[in-house]
Amino acid sequence: MTLCPYDRQAAVDYAHRWAYHRNPNFYNFDELGGDCTNFASQCLYAGTGVMNYTPTFGWYYSSQYSRAPAWTGVPYFYNFLTRKKESPGPVAEEVPLEQVCPGDFVQIRFVPGPFVHNPVIVSVGSTPAPDNILVAAHSENADYRPLSTYPVRESRFLHILGAYR
Repeated sequence: MTLCPYDRQAAVDYAHRWAYHRNPNFYNFDELGGDCTNFASQCLYAGTGVMNYTPTFGWYYSSQYSRAPAWTGVPYFYNFLTRKKESPGPVAEEVPLEQVCPGDFVQIRFVPGPFVHNPVIVSVGSTPAPDNILVAAHSENADYRPLSTYPVRESRFLHILGAYR
């Protein structure tokens, strides 16, 4: 498979466009546990244009009722992006904060337990630090929000490498 480039600017532009609104082409999951990973997936799709329609373990959205768990679930999003086997769709690697770029993702754990929030990084300052990383998110709508304003217990960063076609 060919690893195609990720259009980071398209993902960030999408994040800015829809941070305080909902794209009517996608269901709003706010009342069903949160919309953050749905929004993250939309941003990622805007930058890759590739879905993976593999039942259960893919990454796709057709409707509220026809979607992969990775499209809307924080841990499944992580598992899909960091998979070892080449298959269609975006791929990422977990990196330290110092290696993130706009268009990457941060997953946040607020209390002991699973990671539960999945903002998209829209800006990284000249010195990588939580104060200089700005994010956009749904569930608690935000754009240009400093990562440092979240009550983070732990975070992990996903650097998008591209997408397999």
